[in-house]
Amino acid sequence: MTTIDNEENMLPLEPEENPNIVPENPSPAMHPVAVAAEEIRQEMSKVLIGQNELIQHLLTGLFAGGHMLIEGVPGIAKTLTSRLLAKCLNLDYSRIQFTPDLMPTDVTGTSVFNMKTGEFEFNRGPIFGNIILIDEINRAPAKTQSALFEVMEEQQVTVDGNTYSLGSPFIVLATQNPIEQEGTYRLPEAQLDRFLFRIIIGYPELHEELKILQRFRDDFSNRLIHEVKAVKTAAQIQELRALVEKVHIKDELLEYISKIVYQTRNDTDLYLGASPRASLAIMRASKAHAAISGRDFVTPDDIRQVTGPVLNHRIQLIPEREMEGVRTFDIIKRITESLEVPR
Repeated sequence: MTTIDNEENMLPLEPEENPNIVPENPSPAMHPVAVAAEEIRQEMSKVLIGQNELIQHLLTGLFAGGHMLIEGVPGIAKTLTSRLLAKCLNLDYSRIQFTPDLMPTDVTGTSVFNMKTGEFEFNRGPIFGNIILIDEINRAPAKTQSALFEVMEEQQVTVDGNTYSLGSPFIVLATQNPIEQEGTYRLPEAQLDRFLFRIIIGYPELHEELKILQRFRDDFSNRLIHEVKAVKTAAQIQELRALVEKVHIKDELLEYISKIVYQTRNDTDLYLGASPRASLAIMRASKAHAAISGRDFVTPDDIRQVTGPVLNHRIQLIPEREMEGVRTFDIIKRITESLEVPR
């Protein structure tokens, strides 16, 4: 499978450049994050066909320490991809199906009275894990969505005055269907802002569809999943994140990021601009992208690659532009192209 609308997820590069491509056999001299990313890709490719853009963004979010919102129609391997990522990293994986009747305690857990001890004991909910897949996140009402605010921002849960810390790494992967809107709720802006990326994926190409059929024609029960092995541990992911933090980004590029975000607050086509959290997200994601690409320094192209998925859910068009069919990406592209790229 592949992403059919790259424009929603990244800004265009010059034809001769493609920082997403990492050699199949990275040399020992390459950045350790790039080597780890390629190992994870190789394992996931035992089952997945294509989905290169989705995997690239998931790896960037993993090493940047961010949550991701994945948007696409049913049946294009959103759930499968998240399961494979957790399996490659030997991390605890939970899947929560959001529905209109889901309560906050169904996510975070609840205190239960123990008759033997005469005390209340906290039963942890499915949010306690490393990689949490929230399926159809927009099907739960605001009361349930609010249970995620503290979890996504502070990696902790507060119940009955007691605070419980979550493990690390901790990543929320949420999915939503962009077509079916019956029985759904619009996600609060404060919650959307907590997602590092909004990744839009589409149908596979014809040749990829054929490869999918060929790969699974004798495997109705997905036995291939069991061939995927863990190549990294939670501790190693933490070490790689520490290396991402050390990736160098010069002041000129920080100024470039701040100008992009500042322009979203002053664009006449936008009702809502991006907050400082967006600036920090672009910086973190560009560092992770640089490391995955085998470098210990950030380039303007790294910033351009992550700006689309970082900003496309954080800004809002004015009603007139929405009615005209203008996309948030169109505004992001115009803003980025209007600024001088640091050299």
